Amino acid sequence: MMSSVRAAQLLPQELLVALDRSGLIAKQRIAGTMQGKRRSKQMGSSLEFADYRLYSPGDDIRQLDWNAYGRTGKPFIKLYMDEQELPVQIYVDGSASMTTPASVRGADKFLYAKQLAASIGYITLNSYDRVGVTVFSSEAYERLPMVRGRVSIPRLFHFLEQCQAAEAGDIANVFRQPGLVPAKAGMTWIISDFLYETGVEEALSTLLAAKQEVIVIQLLSPEEVHPDLIGDLHLIDVELKSGKEVAISDKLLKDYKQVVEDYTSALRRFCYERGMGYQLLVTDTPLFAAVTETFRYNGWIN
Repeated sequence: MMSSVRAAQLLPQELLVALDRSGLIAKQRIAGTMQGKRRSKQMGSSLEFADYRLYSPGDDIRQLDWNAYGRTGKPFIKLYMDEQELPVQIYVDGSASMTTPASVRGADKFLYAKQLAASIGYITLNSYDRVGVTVFSSEAYERLPMVRGRVSIPRLFHFLEQCQAAEAGDIANVFRQPGLVPAKAGMTWIISDFLYETGVEEALSTLLAAKQEVIVIQLLSPEEVHPDLIGDLHLIDVELKSGKEVAISDKLLKDYKQVVEDYTSALRRFCYERGMGYQLLVTDTPLFAAVTETFRYNGWIN
């Protein structure tokens, strides 16, 4: 069990205990560069028996099954499942729109995003798979290079704790940066509100082209989904820093909610049509339920 003070500050202890019993579920078995706990379809050198095949010149004679030879008179080679690691990349949106503070209706959005990333990373490292994390905003980013094993959990938590949100930008620009797109096939999680005027589809398509199993977490605050506003207000865009006088009426709120629903539905449809996982989370969803129930329901963790 992870018991460091830093871990406890970022994730509640009861969630850490639950995550100790969880693992990521990848749709495709992915061949890594180091042995881990994840089975691949390739045969290798783990201790779990898989099958037999007849000996061919050049095979390792140490893998001959002499008992089978004694019974059949034929030289059979033992085959074992190759246990290999799953490379996991986590991208966390750190743009200004993610700075929605905690309220009576929901948690701090950027903190919630980092807690989701910490949960995914914890599960990954606890399974001896590799994980890398990028917190991005516009063309700037902070990055934790790939780490592996439980010994790296404090480093993961420290990295996420110290990351700060910054300015806005085009999300597609992030994935045009050299080295930010995974070089090898693996699993990628991207956590964002996706409140960008352009670039979302391009960014996700870039990850797909990099042979990633992509899971999209769209994170919104309750105020963004169901605003509780009325009257004449001066609203300020946190990204553009510009303001506008708005008369809030029931009709305007209805129209706004329809726009939000249309946008989230379009993003969900875009993901599903391309085989990506998608989940809309609102920050009034308890973190424990989001990770242990919603992620499990979607078949992303066991």
